[in-house]
Order: sequence, then structure tokens, then C-alpha cells
Amino acid sequence: MSSSLDTLIFDNRFTRELPADPEATNQRRQVLGACYSRVTPVQTRQPSLVACAREVAQMLDLPEEVCDAEQFVRVFSGNEVLVAMDPYAMCYGGHQFGHWAGQLGDGRAINLGETINGRGERWVLQLKGAGPTQYSRSADGLAVLRSSVREFLCSEAMHHLGVPTTRALSLVLTGDQVVRDMFYDGHPLPEPGAVVCRVSPSFTRFGSFEIFAARQDWDLLRQLLDHTIRTDFPHLPEPGIETYVVWFDEVCRRTAELIVHWMRVGFVHGVMNTDNLSILGLTIDYGPYGWLEDYDPDWTPNTTDAEGRRYRFGQQAQIAQWNLGQLARALAPIVQQVEPLQESLMRYSNLYNDGYNSMMANKLGLQSRDGASDAELIKDLQSVLQLRETDMTLFFRSLAGLSMETTAKLADAALLKPFEAAYYQTDPLTREQHHDTLSWMRRYVERARRDGTPDGTRRQQMNSVNPKYVLRNYLAQLAIDKSAEGDHSMVHELLDVLRRPYDEQPGKEVFAEKRPEWARHRAGCSMLSCSS
Repeated sequence: MSSSLDTLIFDNRFTRELPADPEATNQRRQVLGACYSRVTPVQTRQPSLVACAREVAQMLDLPEEVCDAEQFVRVFSGNEVLVAMDPYAMCYGGHQFGHWAGQLGDGRAINLGETINGRGERWVLQLKGAGPTQYSRSADGLAVLRSSVREFLCSEAMHHLGVPTTRALSLVLTGDQVVRDMFYDGHPLPEPGAVVCRVSPSFTRFGSFEIFAARQDWDLLRQLLDHTIRTDFPHLPEPGIETYVVWFDEVCRRTAELIVHWMRVGFVHGVMNTDNLSILGLTIDYGPYGWLEDYDPDWTPNTTDAEGRRYRFGQQAQIAQWNLGQLARALAPIVQQVEPLQESLMRYSNLYNDGYNSMMANKLGLQSRDGASDAELIKDLQSVLQLRETDMTLFFRSLAGLSMETTAKLADAALLKPFEAAYYQTDPLTREQHHDTLSWMRRYVERARRDGTPDGTRRQQMNSVNPKYVLRNYLAQLAIDKSAEGDHSMVHELLDVLRRPYDEQPGKEVFAEKRPEWARHRAGCSMLSCSS
């Protein structure tokens, strides 16, 4: 059947160049000597479109009206496979919560193929929730509406925030019910099934290399590494030991830059296993993520991580370095030397620390740099934000609104008043809290005045890196609740608001408000499980 989707040009280099699973059956098993297994998405009962991201469609050279076509819904629900597609699931392993988990793989993701747009850009189209694969283990390979809404919205929200990320083309209801035990408490319930089409230049992860190193399959590890460098890092020299070292160093750099962005906007990934980190430095696999609301470096959105808090907000940089260390271990036998890999890991620390301090100075609107003094100001701010439950997003937007000339002359109460809306705790500040908060404010005002940046310029700079709108957990949950009842309007409205997260957007202020008290402990609004 002719359709605009037929204009998609598929290259499918991954399946053309790398070894395939010799077994054709879709049975859960250990897949040896292969980078992927071919698999076909399952048929669904009555697919219907919830939303399409028009920017992603344009990125793929698809006219916006194509999203409304019947074939679009069939293809991106898994009910139709275009002739030029070559669906497959990737084989990879990973360290989960610090422990080697062996083979994992695409258990609920099916890559439809790699398409090349008119600008020569390569995009892998991947369906999440389109049925079981050889890597599904004991699961069904399906996804439910609640997790799919969160993935769809957050992928696009992160892009518009300027955070490196995979993208999301579409969100489709399958018309089927999927049984999930949301709280892992022995009470599974049927939920609406859904499929997200994820889009990325590559879905290769740290764990993609770890699995072959763990199996001592050095030939396959080298094949995957050479393919990755030639395909995803074409600016690097032809693969060889020296290029492997340069490649790892670039992965370290991209990862450091990614984590700095996460810290800038208050994003907590929630499950930073090595199979969930992209070699391109992209945010990948939106599971139990969360947005830091009241500033708490020890907060994790993942219920599975609630006790150890391995993946808490304040430890994301260290975990990323640990994960890079596991990738270095996988590469060491073919690089045949460890020193340059260790140097890259050390360079990661320096890049992250420098990037973090520069990022925080930008959040504070400081154009000049005053090394040790600024570092102390930033460190003390982290303590001040924890004196009360202070909403990170609202705090920085309020800080940008201060006028340095008039603020210096304000009485104490007037200086603190603009920040009252950022506090979750309504109790008055204690004497100590009042003193420490006010002391920091006065120091900041003096530092900003010494910087000499005009108020308007400083405010514009701060508001360009401090978002007003983020995908707060309770907003996503409200959209999920409505969508489950057949009303997808809030999904569309959030998608639209999150396209311009740094703008004021008159009339949309309700989406910038802090988390309401009713959402403090409600499921989906605070912590989440990995259940999808």
C-alpha cells in the first residue's frame, strides 16, 4: 500500500555488517556469537495514536500529516513492517546496581531499522513495548500506557531543555490489556498497553561491549567496536588500538557533559546500570526517572534503589565514572594497555568538575570567574537549599528576578520574600536557617554586583539555563490518569509547553507550580518502580 512512509530510506548497516543470531526462533535463550537477533513485532488488537512529535517527524523527512495516516499507526504499533525494514533486538549485558547481570539485551525493544534522511543523518527507529524477543527472559516484552507516556514526554522535554537524549516519534495505544504488578506487592492488574517509537543515531550501550568481553569473544568485541567507530564516530581515524583509546576518551567526555546537563536541570535517571548508558552520551532508557523538586542530593526516584540509594541525584557523576570504568575493563584486553584508559577516566573527573562549576556559575548569572570564592559560594548554596525543602527550579528562576541595585538596599524580610513560593515547608525559618539563608543571599548579591553584569543581561542569561517548565512527576501522572480514561489532551498540552521550557508562556503558569502536597507520596508522583 503506497504511503509517505515508503519514502523512508533504510540503510540497516547494523544488521548488514555485524553477525546475526544463527537461530531464527523467538525463544528466550543465551545468544552466543551474535550482536543481534531478528524478531518481528507482535500484532495488536486495535492500535490508535495518542500523540506524535512533529519535530521528530520532520527530522525523519516525514510531513506532519503522515502522523494521522492509518499506515503510520500500523507501522509504529508493530502491526506492519515495511519491506525495507529489518527488525532486530540487540544483544548486550550490563552491571545492574553494581553487580554483573550477564546477558540482558533488548527485552522489550525492537529496532525496526536504520533510516537515512535528506541531510545524511542516520536514525534508528525502535519500538518499545512491541512484544517479546530472545532477550525478554521471563517478561512479555510489552509496555503499559503509564510508562510510555512518561518516556514519550520526557524524551522530548529533555531535547528542548538542551540535554542530549534519544527522541520519541510517537505514542500509540495497542488496544490490548497488559498485566503489571505496579508495586511488586503480589497484586497485578490489567493496564492499557502502549508502544513508543524511540529514535536515536544509535542505541549501543556500555553493556553492548561488556557482554563480549565477559564471554572473552574478542573477535566479536572488535567487530562491534570497529563498526561503532566507523558508523557513529566517522570523524575518528580508521579503527585500531590508537583509535580505540581516542574513542574511549571521547565517550568519557560526552558522558561528563551529559551528567553536567542532568545536574543543571535537576534530572535523576534512577537506574544508571551500564546497560542504560549510551556510548553517544545521550540520555537513554526512561524508566523510574524523576525531577528533583525539593533539593535533596540523596533523593532517588527508583523504589528498587530506595534502601541503598546508589543512583541518587548527588551521586550520578560518580556512578557514570564507575560505569566508564567497567567499559574500560571490557576494552583493556584489545587495547592491550591500561594507562591511557586510566588517564581518560581521570580526565572525566576533571571535565565533570570543571563543567559543573562552569554550569553552576551560569545558573547564578556570573560571567566572570572567581575560582575558589565561587566554588565556596556554590557549595554553600547546596547547603542553603537543604535548610528547607526548597524547589530547585523555582529557586533559580526567582533568583534571576532579583535586581542587584535595589536588592542590596532591601531589608532582610523583603530580600527573602520572593523565595517563599519555592519552599515546600510552610513553617517559619528558624533563627539559624534565617541567618544562613540571608548570609548566602547577601554574599550572592555582592558577588553579582562585583561581576558587573546589567540586571537585564544577567536575568536573560540565567533564564536561558534555568528552566521554568520541567516534567514534574505529578504533571506526568495527571496526564497519564486522563489518558487512561481516553482523554489525551494533557499529553498534547504538556508536549507543547515543554517545547519552550525557558519561556514565560503566559497562561501556562499552572505547569510551573511546585508539587502540590497531595502528590508528596502518591504513586507515580514521587518514587516509581521499574514496572512497565
